[in-house]
Amino acid sequence: MELGSHIKEHRTELGLSQDDLAERIYVSRQTISNWECGRTYPDVQSLLLLSNVFGVTVDSLIKGDVETMAQVMNEAVKKYNALSTVTVVSAVVFLGLSAWAAFQFEWGWGAHIAPTAAFAAVALVVMLMAFVYMERMKKQHDLVTYREVLAFSRGEQVERDTLEGRREREMNPWVKGTRNAVQIIIGAIAGGLVGVGIGMLAKMLS
Repeated sequence: MELGSHIKEHRTELGLSQDDLAERIYVSRQTISNWECGRTYPDVQSLLLLSNVFGVTVDSLIKGDVETMAQVMNEAVKKYNALSTVTVVSAVVFLGLSAWAAFQFEWGWGAHIAPTAAFAAVALVVMLMAFVYMERMKKQHDLVTYREVLAFSRGEQVERDTLEGRREREMNPWVKGTRNAVQIIIGAIAGGLVGVGIGMLAKMLS
C-alpha cells in the first residue's frame, strides 16, 4: 500500500511528529499511526486536509490505492452497519426475554425461568460483544461523535473539525473509557429492569 508510506514520507520531510500532524487535521495520533501502517484509510475530508498540509495534490497521495481504498472503506461501512444491526436486535431480544422471565415468575412458572434467563444472558453477551467491536471500529476510524458515526455509517464525508469533536478528542482516554463502561453497565441494568417492569405490568393487566 503506497498511501501510508506517502503520508509518513511527507510528514517526515516537514519534520512533523504523528501528534503534530494529528493536531493539524483534527484526528488522533493513533489514527495517523493506523494510516501509516495501512490498518485503515483516511476519508475524503482527511485526504483534503493532508494534501493542504503537505502541499501536494490528493491524486499524488492516493496514486495506486484508489480502488483498494474504496473497497476497504465499503467493507468497513458494511461491517459497522452489520454490527449495529446485531446490537439492536440482541438488545430487543434481551428486553423481550427479560419481560417474559418476569411474566413467568409472576405466574409461578418457576421451572421455565432458568432457560429464559439463559437465553437472555446469551442475548446480552452478544449485544455487549457487538458493542465492543463497534467501539473498536470507531477508534480505528477516529469516530468520536454521533454525527461522525452517522456520516460514516452512511458512507458520507466525516466532518471532524467541530467543537464537540475537538472536545471529545481532548478528553483523557481513561475518563472516556470509564464513561463508556458506565454507560454499558447502566444500559444493561436499565434494559433488564424495563423488561421486568413490562412483565409485571402484563401480570397486573391480565
